[in-house]
Amino acid sequence: MMEKYNINFNKYLKIFNLFSISLIIISILLIIFKGLNFGVDFKGGTLIELRSTDDQITISKLRQSFNRMNLGDVNIKEFGKKNDFLIKFEKKNDSSNFINEIKKNLEQSVGPGFDFRRVENVGPKVSSELLKSGILAILLALTAMLIYIWIRFEWQFSLGAILALFHDVILTLGVFSLFSLEINLSIVAAVLTIVGYSMNDTVVIFDRVRENLKKFADIKIFDLTNKSINETLSRTIITSITTLLALLSIYIFGGQILKGFSLAMILGVLFGTYSSIYIANPILILLNVSQKTILKEDKN
Repeated sequence: MMEKYNINFNKYLKIFNLFSISLIIISILLIIFKGLNFGVDFKGGTLIELRSTDDQITISKLRQSFNRMNLGDVNIKEFGKKNDFLIKFEKKNDSSNFINEIKKNLEQSVGPGFDFRRVENVGPKVSSELLKSGILAILLALTAMLIYIWIRFEWQFSLGAILALFHDVILTLGVFSLFSLEINLSIVAAVLTIVGYSMNDTVVIFDRVRENLKKFADIKIFDLTNKSINETLSRTIITSITTLLALLSIYIFGGQILKGFSLAMILGVLFGTYSSIYIANPILILLNVSQKTILKEDKN
């Protein structure tokens, strides 16, 4: 089957490789020195979903009131409807009347008419365990993907796939670190989904590369990977665009609570599509994979 596209992706390999290496280094430095903005799920603290009957209540007024209560770091944002607010802060008081005291102080400084729709408390021990579990889940997913590719393809393909996965995860976390976006359990779920999406896209191209290696012994891997990418490009574009349309709808209309998750997914789809072409496949070129490599592995 002839490819519908004839784009010379590999012509820009060196430029995009340098670009990717630069982004990875910047992301790692951001994660190490700037750190990640862990949410209540991982830091411990209190989350309150608040609804006001007064249209004049603003985030500024609420922040001034909560800051006077000495609750530690306070984060307030609109949530859902205009009069709905999501308040997160470090819990400094373990008294059983803690929430009642907050209600009383809020009514005195801002006014009555508040409905505490949801209150969640996460202790430091629980949050620490959640963080460890989240990191472990990501590492296990990456390991499982590596084993799958190792069994499904040759080790050269495995190396390319796992580097592409690390690329996608590190860059996504780098963006979250750069803009101090909150990392919570939903972001961990998004990262795990990114791993699956990126791997799926890479496997489709790898399948075509392996198939073409068996067909065309006289074509060098540099040209053969380019041919394989073009042959699968239509499928890649359709999958990426339809996924992005759904994610953009969630990001725009899904409310504040889903913005972090949908943004992580959008970044993952973009990075995953890019890395399948400019991270995974260049490894095959670098290691000079040939028809002999495939036939040797098949015999074993």
